[in-house]
Amino acid sequence: MSQPLMPHATASWLVDNTALSFQQIAEFCGLHILEVQAIADDTAGIKLAGRDPVRAHELSMDEIEKGQANPNYKLQMAKGPEQARRTKGPRYTPVSKRQDKPDGIAWIIRNHPEVSDGAIGKLIGTTRTTIAAIRDRTHWNIANITPKDPVTLGLCSQRELDAAISKAAKAAGLEAPVDDRLSGDRAALIEELRAQRDAAHRVSGEAEDGEGAPARPTYSLPEGVVDPFKR
Repeated sequence: MSQPLMPHATASWLVDNTALSFQQIAEFCGLHILEVQAIADDTAGIKLAGRDPVRAHELSMDEIEKGQANPNYKLQMAKGPEQARRTKGPRYTPVSKRQDKPDGIAWIIRNHPEVSDGAIGKLIGTTRTTIAAIRDRTHWNIANITPKDPVTLGLCSQRELDAAISKAAKAAGLEAPVDDRLSGDRAALIEELRAQRDAAHRVSGEAEDGEGAPARPTYSLPEGVVDPFKR
């Protein structure tokens, strides 16, 4: 249920100007009944100036009259208070990370020049002026700017960065980059598995030439790795 914009001040006005019960006022304002009691007894921590919910178009006189006629009636708000909405603009970045923005911008400019200034601005949360200064090396702190991965810096997520790069590459008619950082490790793993398989087959063949073939040895795979030789 929506609550008045200023619940304590609204409760003060309802206590002074209506015959509503403390429970009704508490429920309407989202307060505890003891808070309303304290307001009525002038024992609250501070003296509150009443706020008229009728003039604020949060409560109608008809609702107040219904409530006064029936102590069990729950007041219905005419409208909720206007909620603050974030306006369009650069992405918000915590103060502790703002000093890292130039490093993240420099990394994108160096590694992915196809990404536009507008896309960088949305991704990092900065202005075109700052991006242009870093691109032209006219930034006031250019001597201390070191290109660093913006994901590592916590300025954006890997998914957001990959999406921006892929979109820019597609617009420029370039082939989308492929992450091959683990290709060498994968090849080494496959070679190791192949060696284990061959060794297992040799041991199995030797056992078949002797008396009573023992259980065939197997080779183990690291957790999460699919056997490339399994058919």
